[in-house]
Parts: sequence; structure tokens; C-alpha cells
Amino acid sequence: MKIKAYLDNIYLRSLLLIVLGIFLGWLIFHTPDSAKKHTATSVTEAKKTIWTCAMHPQIRMDHPGKCPICGMDLIPLEQDNTPVDSTAIAMTEEAVKLAEVQTSIVSKQNPIKQIRLYGKIEADERLIQSQPAHVPGRIEKLLVNFIGQEVRKGQIIAQIYSPELITAQKELLEAVKMKDLQPQILEAAREKLRLWKLSEQQIEQIEKSETIKTIFEVNATVSGVVISKRVNVGDYVNVGSPLFEIADLNHVWAMFDAYESDLPWIKIGDKISFTLQSLPGKEFMGVITFIDPVINPQTRVARVRVELSNPNNLLKPEMFATGIVEARMPGAAGKLVIPQSAVLWTGKRSIVYVKDPEKSEPTFHMREIVLGPSLGDSYIVESGLFEGEEIVTNGTFSVDAAAQLAGKPSMMNTENPARFDEHRHAVGN
Repeated sequence: MKIKAYLDNIYLRSLLLIVLGIFLGWLIFHTPDSAKKHTATSVTEAKKTIWTCAMHPQIRMDHPGKCPICGMDLIPLEQDNTPVDSTAIAMTEEAVKLAEVQTSIVSKQNPIKQIRLYGKIEADERLIQSQPAHVPGRIEKLLVNFIGQEVRKGQIIAQIYSPELITAQKELLEAVKMKDLQPQILEAAREKLRLWKLSEQQIEQIEKSETIKTIFEVNATVSGVVISKRVNVGDYVNVGSPLFEIADLNHVWAMFDAYESDLPWIKIGDKISFTLQSLPGKEFMGVITFIDPVINPQTRVARVRVELSNPNNLLKPEMFATGIVEARMPGAAGKLVIPQSAVLWTGKRSIVYVKDPEKSEPTFHMREIVLGPSLGDSYIVESGLFEGEEIVTNGTFSVDAAAQLAGKPSMMNTENPARFDEHRHAVGN
């Protein structure tokens, strides 16, 4: 009996110890319901709050910190349960401002292209004349000695010793003696001298003085400026040999080089304004009078001519000129025109980013377009856009960089490109 009572006491004590241990454990590890609710709320808030970079919106983290790309502090961003297009690039307002992303509305315009042409002043080829020698002989003296010297019509420019002229004068004097018997011989001798450009007065003086001239004077047949000197003292010249080239610079040409890509924009009659390096601040105006029909095979340019009046000789040959033509391409009126900064060009594709008008936050879609002629700082759009659509015109590279980092369609990534038909604007339907 004693043994049984002893065992019952041990069993009772053990049971009490177990119950006491369970109670103490409940006191230590039990969490109140309010704490559970608070924890659940915190988890829910943590799930709703993500952290992103203002410059790189593709960065998404569940805790604050630094952007792994640029090192900027991450900013909180509330998740939007609205489903997002897999091809869309969504950016925050802060990111758009920091990246200086700007947009503009696509519109139809009457495109004007400013074509810059380079050239120089040249003498009018129609007013360049060669001053020849009319008699054969040796140059005894040059009264015009350098290029650029101005001459007047009738001015003596050279003296020639001509044995042939001496012989012709002797024949004339002999014919004068026989003029009563053979007048036709006298007329033939006179005509020979006339062919050598001796005037009637000179021939008559020889007949009266009966003196033979050994030096023949060459008179300028035109007025102008010497642009080329072909002989020196002591040279022997034949009949017709050029002594000088003389140009009338009261009228000159401005000759510009036009590349093949510019020729469709230029036509005869277009006005052109140009400046000269030697006359800074002064602008000249002219009209295109001729376009070379043949392309130079070496330079791949065509010459464009502007004829100018130059009464004060202000425009001098070989002056460098820079001209601007504001041209309109035939048939290009009413075309869509977008800034050059809006286009990303890969060599095969031309890409723009179109803003989604249905999204509250800035959202963009990549769009492939077909470009027409360049207008310098803008392009004509042949297809791919509609009037009224809004495209990125500044910060296009930032938007494309975000697309590349997010693995979405971009300039370098052609997978799943945004289709033009899916983004058709209501105005264009």
C-alpha cells in the first residue's frame, strides 16, 4: 500500500509539472491578436510599397536604398494593380522631369528646307575675252605686266617687232608708186595691212610719210581686268597668239556646289542669300539662273550659278561664299513633319516613341516609321504616324535606354515590336 501511494504521488507531481510547463510556455510565446493584426497590416503595406529610381524606372526593390545604376536614392512607388502592356515603357513624373523628356503633337506642315551651299565668286565666262596678237613678231615691250591690272579699250598694251609687217609696208609704198597703172595692187597691199588690224589712219600715214614702222603697237580691244598673262618680253608670237585674257568684272557669277541629295529641292528661279568671308556682316541676294545638268564624277556635285551685278567691283573672283536656299519640294505640302531629335535611326529602321493617351502616368510605345526627305533639323514622315499623335521629341534616348534595360522592344531589341495598327489614333481612322 505504501508503495502504491508513493507511486501515485510521483504521477501526480509529474502531471502538475507538465501542466505548469505548458502554461508558462503559453505565457512566454503567446502573441496578442492586436499584434497579429499589426503584423499583417505591416506585411500588407510592405507588399504594396516598392522602391524605384527616378532616373531608371525599371529598377524595382522592396526596400529603400541606392539605385544600382546611378547611385541615386530610391523613391517609394505605390504599385498599380492595373495590367500593363508588355511593350509599354512606364515612367514616373519625376523620372520624366529628371530625364528632360518632352513631347509634341504630330502635325501636317508645308515643309521648307534650308539648303546650305558653298562656293566662290567667279568671272562671267561670257565676258572673258582673249587679247590676241594680230601680227607675227617678237614682243619688244609690254605695257601691261601683271594679273589684276585694269585696262581700257584702245589702250596700248604691247609693242611687237614684226619683219613681216616691215615687208608689207614696203609693198604698200611700191604699190603707191604704181597706183595709176595698177590700182588693184595698191588695194591688195592696203587690205593685207587691214587684216593685221592696222587702221585706215595708220595706213594713210604710212603712205604720206613714206616711212616704214618697225614696231607695231597692240591696242586693247576690250575694257576690263587682266586675269591671265600669256607672254613675256622677247617671246615670239604668231597671228592669233593670245597675249592676255581680260575679263569685264562689272558682272560676275557666284558658283555654288549642290550635292545630289539637295538637287530635288533646288530649281531655276529660286532666291538665294549668301555671305562672303571677306565681307562679314554683309548679306547679298541673288536668283539661281542655271543648274549644271551633269554631276561631277569626282566631287559628286552639280554647279549652281547666280548672276550678279558688280558695278563697284566689291565682289572679287575667288572670294569664298556661303549661300542658303529656302526651298519647297513639289508635292510635299500637307505632309507630316517631325523634329530630327524625335527619331532614332539604326541604319535599317527609323523609330519614335509614341505616348499612350489612355494612361495616367507617362507611358510610351516604340513605333517604326518610314521617313521621307530630310529638312535639316526635321524629317517628312511617309508612313507610321497619324496627325494628332503625341511623340517624344526630347529625351528619346533616355526612354529607349529604359526600354533596353527592361528587356522591352527598343532600338536594338526588335522582339515583340509595337505594331502600328494597335496604336492607331482616332484622328487617323
